[in-house]
Amino acid sequence: MRVLSSLEKLRLTFQPRLPSMLQALERLIPLFEPGGIAQGPLDHRIAHRFPQTINQTPVSFVTGDAKTHKALRVGVVFSGGQAAGGHNIISGLYDALMKLNPESKLYGFLNGPNGIINNQAKEIDAEILKNYRNLGGFDLLGSGRTKIETSEQFQAALKTVHGLHLDGLVIVGGDDSNTNAALLAEYFLLKNCQTRVIGTPKTIDGDLKNASIEVSFGFDTACKTFSQTIGSILTDSLSAKKYYYFIKLMGRSASHITLECALKCHPNLALIGEEIAAKNLSLKAIIQSIADLICARAEKKKNYGVILIPEGLVEFIPEIKFLIQELNALLASAKPHLKELDSLPKKEKIRYVAEWLTPPSKECFLFLTEEIQLQLLMERDPHGNVQVAKIETERLLIDLVKAELAIRKKDGAYTGGFSAQPLFCGYEGRSCLPSNFDCQYCYALGHVAVLLIHTKLTGYMSCISDLHLPVEHWGIQGIPLTQMMGMEERNGELKSVVLKALVDLTGKPFTFFAQERKKWETEDMYCDPGPIQFFGPLAETDQIPLTLYHESSKNLLIV
Repeated sequence: MRVLSSLEKLRLTFQPRLPSMLQALERLIPLFEPGGIAQGPLDHRIAHRFPQTINQTPVSFVTGDAKTHKALRVGVVFSGGQAAGGHNIISGLYDALMKLNPESKLYGFLNGPNGIINNQAKEIDAEILKNYRNLGGFDLLGSGRTKIETSEQFQAALKTVHGLHLDGLVIVGGDDSNTNAALLAEYFLLKNCQTRVIGTPKTIDGDLKNASIEVSFGFDTACKTFSQTIGSILTDSLSAKKYYYFIKLMGRSASHITLECALKCHPNLALIGEEIAAKNLSLKAIIQSIADLICARAEKKKNYGVILIPEGLVEFIPEIKFLIQELNALLASAKPHLKELDSLPKKEKIRYVAEWLTPPSKECFLFLTEEIQLQLLMERDPHGNVQVAKIETERLLIDLVKAELAIRKKDGAYTGGFSAQPLFCGYEGRSCLPSNFDCQYCYALGHVAVLLIHTKLTGYMSCISDLHLPVEHWGIQGIPLTQMMGMEERNGELKSVVLKALVDLTGKPFTFFAQERKKWETEDMYCDPGPIQFFGPLAETDQIPLTLYHESSKNLLIV
């Protein structure tokens, strides 16, 4: 067991506030809403795949008369990557169960969905939980990325929940994990199993978001953690005046983290993948724009700056996206090219592959640095697919910008100096001490999940609304998972999935960013937000994400 720091010990004593509606949990009764808010027009293919749960409607709660409640048996599992606040989901589940009936039981499945499949669980009680409240990580249970997909896995899950006599199963996960939750709920109903399956919205990337999920938990903490680092780098850059920092931020599928950190810190440039895709910008165009910025700053004797880059940038650049698709097809494990490639020396690999590409992809491939070319060819999964997350995008941009600036210097168009430092903000944002916002958000999500199970609902997402308001004014609701689903191609096959949300280029957060960023390019309007604040005025400790602030209709601050 890890040794707790003095700050962690102090955080154990923090008591999260609850929405007023949840402060009389035993008196709440469900109010079902007709219709509901779906992501878009309901696809008949989703209805076909989810006949048991497709007609469910959103539910809110109103106060009624106090009643005696039966003891519940509930299981919980962490699924996927870590996000700050997960332990408070469990705290919220446990405390809500005890409020309804102290004879209730909470079980945690170990090491992710494998714990469900293999029936590996432990009972969670107050004594165990007292060492994890308000702390980061998923180490109380561990996590895993196994998907419950095969008939054998579904049967094993059914056997496990039957064996433990579970009334409910709470899945703490992102879009894929909640897709799994929807499938389990459907399967259990088909098998006349009374275990209700409830999802909770987890991902630091912020892409599990829709009309009903205002933000996923962990996003706030991750962005505040990254922004502390970025703010310090900005101050260092302004102090030494000698480096350009190219900072890559987590977020493969969407640029929410980059946008949030840009709003907090005011870097000289922040690349938003969704904008690049919408404008159909080439890699050359991106390099030109970065070089233009550096030249403009050099004219003001500013040979330093900070550039933010989303992790998934390369997948938003059209020609690189097509290049990756061609490479995946060319080097699929079943194709002879992969075997041939493995037998060649490094430089020969590049020449060999280039000759098999279409002219546009060949041009794009040869424009890349040798280091990145080899990463595209050698960093592959067992199926032969490019492992995009391992591409060092920040180093790619540095090398290409350096080459472009050398050309401009030779032509007399650039007289400055360019010294660059790459940096990646990633894993340090997943398991850090959760912000007060995430602590309280997750604690409330756990309570709502218990309410949904108590109401005998399944295939729902635990949701909290009005997060821009003080905690006491937050709303509570359950939304059917099927209303968050759409059809996407996965591994060459159309599947129904909980949809990811990309940065909305017409939304208030991006619009505000687009209005402000021109000033940030050459003027050093750097902002250092500092570390997460746990103590002091609520205006400091309970700050919400700036994207959430801009999205709220009245732009109310926490007070």
